[in-house]
Amino acid sequence: MPGPSQYRSPHPRHTPEAASDYPSLVIRNVHLPFESDDPTLADPLYNVYCVGSRVDRVELATPHGSRSVSHGSSGHNSPARHPEYHHSSPPGGSAHGGRAAGSPRQGHAELDAQGRGILLPALCHAHIHLDKCFLLDQCDELVTGNFSEALRVTAKAKSTFPTNTEDLYDRGRKLIAQSIECGVTLMRAHIEVDETVHFACVDTGLRLRKLFRDICHIQIAAFAQDPLFASASDDRPGLNHALLQSAVRRHGVEAVGSAPYVEPSIAHAKRNIELIFDIAFEAGIHVDFHLDYNLEPTAEPLIWYVLEQLRQRIQSGRWRHGCHVCIGHATRLTLFSPEEWAAVRAAIVDERLPISLVGLPPSDLYMMGRGFEYAPRGTLNVPKLATEYGLRVAMAVNNVENAFTPQGPVDPLGLCPLGVAVFQAGTKTDCRSLLEAVTNNARLAIGGFHKGSPSISLTPAPGAIADFVLLHDNDSLHSAVLNPSFSRTTIRHGTVVARRIQQSWILPQKTPSPDPIPPE
Repeated sequence: MPGPSQYRSPHPRHTPEAASDYPSLVIRNVHLPFESDDPTLADPLYNVYCVGSRVDRVELATPHGSRSVSHGSSGHNSPARHPEYHHSSPPGGSAHGGRAAGSPRQGHAELDAQGRGILLPALCHAHIHLDKCFLLDQCDELVTGNFSEALRVTAKAKSTFPTNTEDLYDRGRKLIAQSIECGVTLMRAHIEVDETVHFACVDTGLRLRKLFRDICHIQIAAFAQDPLFASASDDRPGLNHALLQSAVRRHGVEAVGSAPYVEPSIAHAKRNIELIFDIAFEAGIHVDFHLDYNLEPTAEPLIWYVLEQLRQRIQSGRWRHGCHVCIGHATRLTLFSPEEWAAVRAAIVDERLPISLVGLPPSDLYMMGRGFEYAPRGTLNVPKLATEYGLRVAMAVNNVENAFTPQGPVDPLGLCPLGVAVFQAGTKTDCRSLLEAVTNNARLAIGGFHKGSPSISLTPAPGAIADFVLLHDNDSLHSAVLNPSFSRTTIRHGTVVARRIQQSWILPQKTPSPDPIPPE
């Protein structure tokens, strides 16, 4: 890979008096996740200059203009040393760095990692349920833990949502705040619309979207967990479909989705898919399916019908340019033959159909394979699909503390060490694939990259949106995946928006006594 000189601005620098040229944030003395094992790239420290909301340039850190760094004490095993953060306002500017009228400069901030820490792309929730998070203590006690029980106890708890919207709001706010602290700056939040909750969840989600709009982009996905058809004898969709059509007209709803597998028949499931595509086209928004959530070899994979529908709609002009299809779960695909995976690759990579797969390991592993004598690894194998088929598969948390996924934290980066174990994938190449699954691939899956963006990379490039997470206690991509740092700094659009610090204490130890420990 070319050296760091390629990350410098290709044009001569102007004087820093121009607002467009003055860095609003400088991130100093950090490691970067270069796509090479060449130590001449990975070992040096770098400075990343952000102007406004974008990366302006990346340069090697030098003693001139950087704080002195003791390389002898910057290793992973050295004592914790948190980055120093300083912020100053321009003359006449606000305390928050806003530009005063007539002022040529924005506020200036510096984040000095002091030679410790790696700067990664910001994390992304490609698939998370905002209305059902932290709901387990409001559900009946789990007896079997299976999917049908999860549906039943969640439906009962959900019946209280319309009359308890403040609880909805508080739980959603908690999830978003914890996510931002982890390093998330973009998420797709699935929010249910049906005969039980009507628009209570969507309206609450839109309130939260507005509350956090300056520090995290929350894509609201109007989601039909329940069937669109009331019974197997129905030819026309029922009230849930009408409610979904109405929900997507609300400003701020950016995707529409469903779970076709809950329909009474395969024929109804296919009609469900068609109806969701129709709603998305009319509203000009993304599509997001919970699909093929089973491990039954005899079950028809509906991914083929989705691909067929997408092709037809693009060819007939019934698909909006810039919109993207996201497929969550897709556990049935783990049973695919090499020939079937080659067909999936041909559609996504060769045809360039706007569609992505998102594995949901916490839910998939918890739910899939029940009743099997030997439980399989029933979730999409991200490193294998990247290596053998060139597929950019994402991973997402999905649920947090509810009947569908009672375990696990909100942190997307926590899926990486889980993936190392589940996929038996601990090489540096595998770890890079796992990291991409919760950063760039996740963002790609929900349409988070815009036309004109630089090529997708784990390293910052001039012109890219300045969304990052700085892991304070990791010096390499490999260590970040194997054992992610708890302490982190979150940066969105060139502004520090969150910082999470680990604090610990241990009783000081004196010189051990020479006396042997008496026997018990």
